[in-house]
Amino acid sequence: MDFSTADLVDQYGEELVSCDTQFRQFGGVRAFSGLIRTVACQRDNALLKAVLATPGNRCVLVVNGGGNLHSALLGDHMAQLAIDNNWSGVIIHGAVRDSRVLAQMPLGVKALGTNPRRSRETGAGEQDLKVDIGGVTFTP
Repeated sequence: MDFSTADLVDQYGEELVSCDTQFRQFGGVRAFSGLIRTVACQRDNALLKAVLATPGNRCVLVVNGGGNLHSALLGDHMAQLAIDNNWSGVIIHGAVRDSRVLAQMPLGVKALGTNPRRSRETGAGEQDLKVDIGGVTFTP
C-alpha cells in the first residue's frame, strides 16, 4: 500500500468514517484493502465458507458475527480457502480459531478475539447486504 489510514483521515477529514471497533490482527498480512463483500452470520459459518469458495478478486470480506465470541467463524482451513480464491482479507466482528497458523498465512485477518470452539454449519445468515459495525455502515 502507498498510503496510511491516518494520512487518508488527515486528508479527507469528516468525509471519511472510521470504525470504532478495536479489531485485533490475526493474519500474516497486516495491511490489506479492496472492494468489500459482506456476510451476516452468528455462530454459523457455512455461508461464510460458501462465499470464500467463490472468486474473491482481491476483495475484503466483512463479516458481522454480532460480536459473538462463543465460537469461531474462521479458522485455518477457511483462511486457506480464501487464499486459494484470491481474497485480500477477512474482517470478522466475532472470533477466529487457529490463531498461530493464521499468523503465518498470506491473508489479512482481523477479528475481535479467539475461541477454539467450532461454529455450527446450517447455512443461516445473509450475504451482500449493508452491515453496521463500530459506527460504520459497510456497503458491498
